[in-house]
Amino acid sequence: MIITRATEYAIRAVLFMAAQPPGEIVYKRDICKAQEVTPAFLTKILQPLIKEGIVGSQRGVGGGFFLTRDPSEITLLDVVKTQEGPVYLNQCLIEQGSCSREFFCPVHGAWKEIREEFMAMLDRYDFASMAAQQGQFHPESLLAAKNPEKE
Repeated sequence: MIITRATEYAIRAVLFMAAQPPGEIVYKRDICKAQEVTPAFLTKILQPLIKEGIVGSQRGVGGGFFLTRDPSEITLLDVVKTQEGPVYLNQCLIEQGSCSREFFCPVHGAWKEIREEFMAMLDRYDFASMAAQQGQFHPESLLAAKNPEKE
């Protein structure tokens, strides 16, 4: 299992917006440049986030994108679900009774528990915390730490 490229870029776009001052509108070109994504692809991946109320958009001069909720209230699970849909891991978890082996298959219980733990783990990572960590690992700060004489 691997998340799609759209999900990866959606996470990066939300993280970029989370790192901005609260309520700040971010230009599409700035997200595209910082995340190395084309404008068309960015528009495509932001649409589900807008529909779910995670990202807002403002048209016109000075328009762009912004988070509609505090980054501490947006989790990896929220973004993954907007791009990938519900997380199932296995066909037998989609609908109860869809698998004739469900009631006696020991793997069904394992898949169910793994799914629940996986979703809980994704839900623990909020974008405010990740944005705070991002500053610690930004390439420019790493270069400055290696070359203090250039400051």
